[in-house]
Amino acid sequence: MKKKKLGILAALGLSASLILGACSSGGEEDYKFLSIVTGGTTGTYYALGGTLAQIITDETGVETTAEVSQASAANMTALKDGKAEIAFVQTDIAYYATAGEFMFEGDAIDSIAAIGALYPETIQLVTTAKSGITSYEDLKGKKVSVGAPGSGTFANAEQLLEIHGMSMDDIDAQNLDFGESSESLQSGQIDAAFITSGTPTGAVEALSATTDVVIVPVEDDKADALIEKYPYYAKETIPVDTYKSTKEVPTVSVLAMLAVSKELPDELVYDITKAIYENTDKITHPKGAFIKSETGLDGIDIDVHPGAQKYFDEVGAGK
Repeated sequence: MKKKKLGILAALGLSASLILGACSSGGEEDYKFLSIVTGGTTGTYYALGGTLAQIITDETGVETTAEVSQASAANMTALKDGKAEIAFVQTDIAYYATAGEFMFEGDAIDSIAAIGALYPETIQLVTTAKSGITSYEDLKGKKVSVGAPGSGTFANAEQLLEIHGMSMDDIDAQNLDFGESSESLQSGQIDAAFITSGTPTGAVEALSATTDVVIVPVEDDKADALIEKYPYYAKETIPVDTYKSTKEVPTVSVLAMLAVSKELPDELVYDITKAIYENTDKITHPKGAFIKSETGLDGIDIDVHPGAQKYFDEVGAGK
């Protein structure tokens, strides 16, 4: 009798091991919900994130939701801490995170990989006609929103000030999000704001509805100097009429990308990648036009998730 019981227990133990093994194998069926961390409600990340979440839900059957967040740097920490599975992030910030540089100095994150690049994120120095600010040099001594410390916008502001011979010490820096920046510009509480986001940016559009908006240009020689020192930047032009403007404005940009936890199984990430890049016709936001498989690996300087790489290899966009 005892031997029979032992045999039954052994069989049950083996069955349990097989079940646990199947669960720990990281199959797609283990993920019923996914979270995409985006940015503030007035930025492009959040607006686009909702659409991408719906596409992933529809195409993969895994319910996916877009979450409000403090954007790039905070999103990398959320992936590391397991609080999200997918994240919007600037290409420069993703690099800093994996290399342990700038805001991630001494705290490199090795648990994230890329899904792919999305669209240019334009660095916009926004002010109003009544401020009288027309150049970077005019910022000295002025109240300027530079985003949250450690954010992508903060890093961009710091580097652009540097190229123009200034630092945070030369301005009265204010740590506001895009919506707060827009409201503070309108009320005159600040003089200018750095906003790194795909254009048109909702917060700036809202401001332009009631105020004459001015985007301060980055002159060609300064853009060249910036790109030489920080190669992840590119020259960018804000088109006429973007914010009721009558002329193009030269500036610079980085790329928006999607990063993912390396723990997600290859099959699931393959399906997510395929869902995004093959359903861009369902994206109504203007930045949807930039999301293409052939440019999906542009500007990516971190590991690409094997599932995403499989998709790009299949469509001929291998890294």
